[in-house]
Amino acid sequence: MKLTHYGMREWLGSGIVFLVLLAGSVLIAVYAEPHAGITLSIIFVVAWLALAAFFRDPVRRIPPEDNILVSPADGHIKDIEIISNSEENRYFDGKNVIRVGIFLSVFDVHLNRAPCRMKVKEKIYRKGRYHDARNALASTENEAMAIVCDAEAGKKKFTLIVRQISGAIAKRIVCPVEPGVSLDKGERYGMIKFGSRTELFFPAGSDFELKVKIGDRVIAGTSVITEIKGS
Repeated sequence: MKLTHYGMREWLGSGIVFLVLLAGSVLIAVYAEPHAGITLSIIFVVAWLALAAFFRDPVRRIPPEDNILVSPADGHIKDIEIISNSEENRYFDGKNVIRVGIFLSVFDVHLNRAPCRMKVKEKIYRKGRYHDARNALASTENEAMAIVCDAEAGKKKFTLIVRQISGAIAKRIVCPVEPGVSLDKGERYGMIKFGSRTELFFPAGSDFELKVKIGDRVIAGTSVITEIKGS
């Protein structure tokens, strides 16, 4: 199981602690209580594997089509709406925008990937609260990090925003990319640790055809969120 370097502090640090605990449980098994020592050893190994699984980095097949936006996160589509009077609209010249919200449970892969070929134009951090990521208030009140990008898919150039949102458990957003950085479709660019929400904003219009609905399961870098017509 490949682990992401974004979580090295957690999986490596905890691994060292668990190794010490494992060594202690082996000594207990050998010199004191075999049953108790073996039981503790199993518990420590399973506990570390469970923690490490949060930081797994599976290989993904990126669709070759150029006229699509792929999901920026693993999880389930929690909400889809057209927004017309929010802070995000100013980045789209005041025009309507589609917002797709994706909920990541603690069992999902937590890495974020670029929905298409894009260049980071602006990075916006918002201090906030830590509502459950399934709560509608999480979108507007929780701690968040957004990247505003100049995107290109098919023959179209447009603005695109991807926003990482902390949840009740996830309180650590990792987003090392800075303005000027270019990303390819499906490229890893950050993560939110231990369950969260990711939102995708793109222009509303007949040429952006949604391919998902609320409740759908999506896979980062693989599942198609929208197809861009006329490309």
